[in-house]
Amino acid sequence: MRLSGADARLIAGRILRGIAEWQPWHAHLAELLDPDGHPVDQVVATYFAAPRSYTAEDVVEIACHGSPVVLRHAVARAVAEGARPAEPGEFTLRAYVNGRIDLPQAEAVRDLIDATTLYQARVAAQQVGGSVSRRIAPLKEQLLELIALLEAGIDFAEDDVSVAPPAEILRRLAPVRTGIEALAASFAYGSLVRGGITLAIVGRPNVGKSSLFNRLLEQDRAIVTDIPGTTRDLVSETASIGGIPVKLYDTAGIREGTELVESLGIERSYQAMADADLSLIVVDASARRTPEDEALIAKAHRHLVIENKADLPGAREGVSALTGQGIAELREAILAAVAPPGVFEQETGFITSVRHEHLLRESASYLEKAAQAVAANIPHEMLLLDLYAALRPIDAITGATTADDILNRIFSTFCIGK
Repeated sequence: MRLSGADARLIAGRILRGIAEWQPWHAHLAELLDPDGHPVDQVVATYFAAPRSYTAEDVVEIACHGSPVVLRHAVARAVAEGARPAEPGEFTLRAYVNGRIDLPQAEAVRDLIDATTLYQARVAAQQVGGSVSRRIAPLKEQLLELIALLEAGIDFAEDDVSVAPPAEILRRLAPVRTGIEALAASFAYGSLVRGGITLAIVGRPNVGKSSLFNRLLEQDRAIVTDIPGTTRDLVSETASIGGIPVKLYDTAGIREGTELVESLGIERSYQAMADADLSLIVVDASARRTPEDEALIAKAHRHLVIENKADLPGAREGVSALTGQGIAELREAILAAVAPPGVFEQETGFITSVRHEHLLRESASYLEKAAQAVAANIPHEMLLLDLYAALRPIDAITGATTADDILNRIFSTFCIGK
């Protein structure tokens, strides 16, 4: 249980016994008491003094033995002594309001909690540590310097402060625009990391769809037999491929002239193929492709054709769900099919939030307008409107820029009012 606020130690002291003096960043052994003063549990209480705590306030964390009854009692006792239950996300909100973290870091905390793969957790942890903020900060700084330059030229023209010519303005503008556009483009990969992909495994009966499903999942989830039509309905499970969460769908084998239950399953197979980010069209590598195979391939919009049963004599080159042959290469091909070229070279600093992408795209569009304004010799007063419009979306990510921020840059850059 975590207590945050000016009275955290006071309230903790009323429900615990055995702590003579609170020492910051030390663990204290204590007893949790009931309202009559009887011990309920032996706990460890840790005090984090402001501002070196998660919320930048005084924080006391009480570690009980984990019994739900004891934990509920601890919360009830704290509330009875003057605390109140936190609202959803309130500890992280306080950390943001108190300047402990910025907004991208706060949003990354949610992604870290929601992570379903270790890679997702690592990316979110990097963002909590400020990886996105570190990429945006220098771009914002360069934009503010350009705004300050133009503001100074307008406000103090009679003091002979030189204003940069168009070529200099474009030179300063280009890296900001390029950096913003590159960061926005990184969402193509970041959206995969955060949201994952859906993958439908489709094909004729008995080509090894369920075996391939189990192999990619690395567990026996779907029933596998030599009897055609074993799978009658969608079977879904989530796996991790290259750290990307992948929702796998094993579908009913597609064939003509089936009874009602199987035909309903086949309808769902077509629907899964239409809805999936990528379809694996499985064919039998040990036999000639049939017209049904070709018709299914023609219907798929985004797909890979998988030659399965490559372990059989005389089979074409492909994969084997039975032996694992070619499965590693298949995993790489799946990721390559859904991700833009080169995105896997990005180890850190890419964005995973659709909100950030929209804001960065908006900023980039205003920076493009600003470049056009410079080329058209538009007055700097009008050019500044575009630059401020480009700054606002960035502020929505990193935090607002005040008039004092602009003035400080003006006076630190130019020798004005000597």
